[in-house]
This record gives sequence, C-alpha cells and structure tokens, in this order.
Amino acid sequence: MSLLGKAGRAPAAQESGFAAHRAGVDRLLASYRAIPGNANVRLAKKTSNLFRARAKNPAPGLDVSGLTRVIAVDPVAKTADVAGMTTYENLVAATLPYGLAPLVVPQLKTITLGGAVTGLGIESTSFRNGLPHESVLEMDILTGAGEIITATPDNEHADLFRGFPNSYGTLGYSVRLKIELETVQPYVAMRHLRFHDLRELERTLAAIVDEKTYDGERVDYLDGVVFTADESYLTLGRQTDEPGPVSDYTDMDIFYRSIQHDDDRPKRDRLTIHDYLWRWDTDWFWCSRAFGTQNPKIRRFWPKRYRRSSFYWKLIALDHKYNIADKLEARQGNPPRERVVQDIEVPVERTADFVEWFLREIPIEPIWLCPLRLRETGAPATTERTWPLYPLEPNRTYVNVGFWSAVPTVPGQQEGAANRAIERTVTDFDGHKSLYSDSYYDKDEFAALYGGNTYTELKRRYDPDQRLLDLYSKAVQRK
Repeated sequence: MSLLGKAGRAPAAQESGFAAHRAGVDRLLASYRAIPGNANVRLAKKTSNLFRARAKNPAPGLDVSGLTRVIAVDPVAKTADVAGMTTYENLVAATLPYGLAPLVVPQLKTITLGGAVTGLGIESTSFRNGLPHESVLEMDILTGAGEIITATPDNEHADLFRGFPNSYGTLGYSVRLKIELETVQPYVAMRHLRFHDLRELERTLAAIVDEKTYDGERVDYLDGVVFTADESYLTLGRQTDEPGPVSDYTDMDIFYRSIQHDDDRPKRDRLTIHDYLWRWDTDWFWCSRAFGTQNPKIRRFWPKRYRRSSFYWKLIALDHKYNIADKLEARQGNPPRERVVQDIEVPVERTADFVEWFLREIPIEPIWLCPLRLRETGAPATTERTWPLYPLEPNRTYVNVGFWSAVPTVPGQQEGAANRAIERTVTDFDGHKSLYSDSYYDKDEFAALYGGNTYTELKRRYDPDQRLLDLYSKAVQRK
C-alpha cells in the first residue's frame, strides 16, 4: 500500500515528512497536467549524472522540487521511505545517525536514489548486496499515463517493479521508494593489495567474492584500481568500531594516490564510515586532475566546498556548451577528442581479458574495478529474481570496469569509433554496458541486450500514449 494514504498511521515525529511528501506529489501531478498532450514528459531538473547529450525540450517539465527529502527512517525495521529525487548525500546524512546505511551507496553525492534504481548504481558493497534496486521493497511510480501506482515484487504491478531498473525514466519516475538499510560501524579499516599481474588480481578477486574474507580478515567492501597492466590494486574494507587515527582525503591528500605503494605487503589505512562512503567524491575518482585540482599549487587555493563532483559537473557542462576542450586542442593542431565515459560489466573470468584489451586499444588510465553479484535471497534462481532490462545471471560474479576520459579522434573514422569498439568487445565477452553515457547500438542489437519484447509490453501497459521517450530513443538516439 502506498504511503500516500498512510499519513494518519505514521508516528507524530514523522508526520511532517509525510505531509511535505504529499505536497510534493501534488505539485508533481499538477505539473504533469500542465504539459501539452502532444509533448514528451520529462523532468524539470537542472542537474544530472548522465553523460549523454539530449535534445532540448520546449515543453515545461515535471516539478520534482518537493521530492528531494528522506520521508522517514525506521531504525528498528532498518528501512527508510525516501522521495525519488533525494540525493545519496542527504540519504546517508539521515541514516548514519542511527548507525545505518543503504545497502549500496553509489560513489557520488549527488546521485539520487531514484536515479540509481532506474539507471543502475554500484559500489564496493555490490559483491555482497547486489545493486541499489535489489534493496527496494516497494515503489510509488508516476507512469507515462499520469497515474501514481505502487509496485512491489508480488503485487499486480510486479512486472513494472522488475522492469523499472535500467529503464531510465522511460516507464515512469519513482516518487517514493521504501528501501532496506544495514547496520554499519563507525570506521572502515582498509587493506590495499598490489598486483603485478592482472590474472592474479582476477583470481584473488573471485576468491574474496566467494569467501568474503582474505588472509583471515572479514571483507565488507571490495573494489580496485588498475593503473597499468603491471600495477593494479584491490582495496579491501572491514567495518570496525575500534578507535584510532583516520586519514582525511578532503584536503591536500588524494585518495586514489594513497592506494599506490611499492611494497608487495598490503598497505593499511582507516577512514570514518562517512569519509569511506564519499572517498571518491572529492576528486570525482581521479577526474578532478582535468581541472588542475590535483596540482598542489592549485589545490591549496581551491575552496573545499568546490572540491566535489557536483561542482566538476558544472565545469563539464560549460565545456559541452562552448566546446572549450576541442578549441584548445585545435589551437595546438590536435584533432577533437572522443568522450569515452562508460561503465561495463563482464563475467569475473573475463576481467583480465577485457582489461588487457582495453589497455592495449584505449589510451585511458586509471580504470576502476568493482565486483558484483545479484543478491542471494535463499530463493531458487528463477526469472522472478532477475531484472529483464539488465539481465545479469543469478549466482554469477561480474566485474564492473569504469573508465572516464577522452581519446583523440582519427580522421576518417566513424563517429564514436572507440565507444563502438568497446561495445563490440563487451558483447563478445558476454558482458553488459550501462546506458548513462553515449551508446551506438542498432535497434535489433539494443533490443536483444536490453529487454526486447518485455520492454515493449511494459511500455504498452504503463505508457500507452507514448508520453515518455522510449529507451532506444533516449539512450542511443539521445533525444
């Protein structure tokens, strides 16, 4: 049952959260009704974590300004009711005082819960907790037909519940999500393991995912960084309440550089749970170097409040608007650069193969590694446990490979040559590619990879008048 009708049963301390949410829903519905019937329905949202361009929409957008807060946290049940446009920064701020956190917290503070569910998200707990949509218990969704429905794993809208992940707002927008939380400790103790051989890294990673331990210590968090074929790392995190000194990577020190070391013995470090969850945000992984902020002379004078992913996004938006980077390249006699900003998943046993291919063919480094498995619920592996628009296999380990930069274009090559090569290789390796950035699939290949007839049926049921863009138009044709 939707919380929209539950306000009278809510605890008094949470009543204001429910009231504010109802008001936000009212504004949302009013804005939907104000959009002309022949116009596509889109969000009226100034910021985004998507890297693909889209056409300007002359029609007014959906007013989601009232859907940006945590509605309620239940520390006993370990659940939270959250408005769809709530950022993880605000969600974590609401749950950590209870010693709780979402099961998966994506790396960047401004990613929204609704965005991580409809567009997928991942982080270093994904090897044991899966993806953010797997911790959702129920969702209120505004469909293309202008109705708000509640979808759960076993009600009459279970098909939408399963089909919503990876639909990117083409089946509807999440208004409220009820999610599971997990207990966390105040600190995370880390071990950085160095590898000189990618196949040894692959074997070690697969074993840790299976055993959830390494060298006698529990592993609660697991990800990695590849700098070169001869220098790569796995970072193993363990929750702890043991007091002691902690590092700070929000000032002059840079987290990803702290991972590197020459000794083959593990390098140890500690962070508060808060700083661990946001360890990548200060420098947008390593992408802040494009703005000079990793130069100590510049970093010293760069205000801390601007050392975060949301500000770097503004700089990227300016570059896209005025083509600053390409103009600078042209002044030096260089060709324009192709943006290669992608996250892909391949089965763990193809990780070294893909990384070796990538390092050989695509001149980008470092790259990020993050293992994942669909959550183990104890139930048999059936189609009811899978997610048709991003069909990962149950009981199989995958590794997300993330790379975010640009490469020089070659005169005469077709548009997106590097991205197209990546797409072909990922498919050849039985993998998948996230759709938050540029894609170049043809329609038949796209349908085979991302839902096919299942998506068509969902679209027909929940957006019969095609008020929302379809997934191919949005992800590939960039409308």
